Amino acid sequence: MSISTSESTNKVKPDWAGEELLSRFVNLLIQTKPIYSVMTQLARRVLIKTAETNGIPWRKNYQELEASGVQSRLNEVQQLVTYPEYYQVPFHAYTAGNLCWPAAFEAESATYSMALRTWPKEELTWKEAQERLRLTFHQVIADHGPTSVNRILDIGCSVGISTLALHRFYPQAQTIGLDLSPHMLSVAKLRDAEGEIAEWRHAKAEETGFERQSFDLVALQYVIHELPRQATKEIFQEVYRILDSGGCIALVDLNPKSPVIQNLPPQLFALMKSTEPWSDDYYTFDVETALQDTGFERVTTVASDPRHRTITARKP
Repeated sequence: MSISTSESTNKVKPDWAGEELLSRFVNLLIQTKPIYSVMTQLARRVLIKTAETNGIPWRKNYQELEASGVQSRLNEVQQLVTYPEYYQVPFHAYTAGNLCWPAAFEAESATYSMALRTWPKEELTWKEAQERLRLTFHQVIADHGPTSVNRILDIGCSVGISTLALHRFYPQAQTIGLDLSPHMLSVAKLRDAEGEIAEWRHAKAEETGFERQSFDLVALQYVIHELPRQATKEIFQEVYRILDSGGCIALVDLNPKSPVIQNLPPQLFALMKSTEPWSDDYYTFDVETALQDTGFERVTTVASDPRHRTITARKP
């Protein structure tokens, strides 16, 4: 087994994550309820301001979805699922985490805003930034992924932006989106107006319910930084089970070695940590070694854009 990397720094993680003094100080502030409340609301304001300053109609999108009747789709997608404890904590400034309509109504706008933050000095529209963000991930898969892609699973698909983009890159494939939030999946089904996606599945990523060797490609896009490492390890085991021989896992997420991430201004990393409860676990987690320990081979890490890394690995 080998790990190849394309990184721009030898520093493995930001000083504001882990057990360093700065990290512990920020964590102490976050644990103080009045300060936590202020920080999460500030984080929301930063997101909304970034979006609306760049032409993303955050509030309008929310209002249109709220009035769309999408709530009636909940019964179509919701299955009997036992939600793990880590999924029921406050997250992204929502008390109910992703298990609520406000999170689902704002997910699209937040996703588009994320892409803009990746190239803040370039004059990109939000649509151009989103297309570029997805293409950087897809190109790494094309370079390092499976030679044949007929069945794709997008784990943690949220409202389906990542799933539809991946399917359109591999239009010949049958693509399935899986998420633990029925609220997010309801919006995904609404947005999939042409029925491009074979199934929107409500299930735990650790227990997908699919048969062994069902997929050629399994993607996790901006998912594992939202998880405790034990959950990520269990998901890797499940992905290994459902991948066919020669199949590929591909994940893209925040890059702990990115100079941009490591040098975030204090106000920004403090706001980030206030809305991401598993930040310390993620930034100190050796993802590549965990993949190898699961049995994956040809683990490859590429700094696919200034803020994110793409990791691919194959099942022998």
